[in-house]
Amino acid sequence: MTPLKTALIATLIIVISVCCKMQHGGERIGSKGPSTIVYKTRKDYSKNVPVTLSEDKSKIVSYPAPHDLFFNGILAYPTPLAKGYWLDNRGVSENTAFLSLTYEQYAKLPVAPTTDDLYKMIIDKDPITQMYNLGSRYKYREIVRDVDSLIQHHKLKDFERLK
Repeated sequence: MTPLKTALIATLIIVISVCCKMQHGGERIGSKGPSTIVYKTRKDYSKNVPVTLSEDKSKIVSYPAPHDLFFNGILAYPTPLAKGYWLDNRGVSENTAFLSLTYEQYAKLPVAPTTDDLYKMIIDKDPITQMYNLGSRYKYREIVRDVDSLIQHHKLKDFERLK
């Protein structure tokens, strides 16, 4: 077999295997996808930048670059849901804290501040009162409507409670 035929066959195999993993009815076969995280906070921090603290809350272990606050060219605020819940669009976790900086302020920075400076900007080290993982985002056709329905029908208890 010539090298050209070998390369063409290899390419064809790759294309077929990728196609077999493509979406069927809105859900990727063989792919879990991003998690659907729903949470409540002590106050409305929807405009404030989230960072992730260590388990003992003594240091920041993860924070966004200013350009990371965007999704498809717009700021990735959490989406408001029924009964004071929020749908995460940024990557919150059980160890999320919120900065005094808003998304708009932070997104304008040329670079992220140091972790020591960011830590000094924390306004709440334990803001999350409830948090649930509702599984893959791929399983919801209209995520806000579907999750609101789960909340309204008291179905969050059927999912993994993170906090």
